[in-house]
Amino acid sequence: MIMQRVQSSNLVAVGYDDATNTLFIQFNNGTYKYFNVPNNIYRNLMNASSKGGYHAAFIKDNYRYQRA
Repeated sequence: MIMQRVQSSNLVAVGYDDATNTLFIQFNNGTYKYFNVPNNIYRNLMNASSKGGYHAAFIKDNYRYQRA
């Protein structure tokens, strides 16, 4: 899996593991992995004009996560 840098004030890079449906997000303060995230959520995040806004609205409180 390759982490892709993103344009965001809070997110630094994003990666996705198709085999395990795990989303990796590197923030300014560390990297977190989110479990059982559908591929379309990852694609929508990557296409969102505001990555931080999309994360807050659709990922943060909807998927189990832990610091990587």
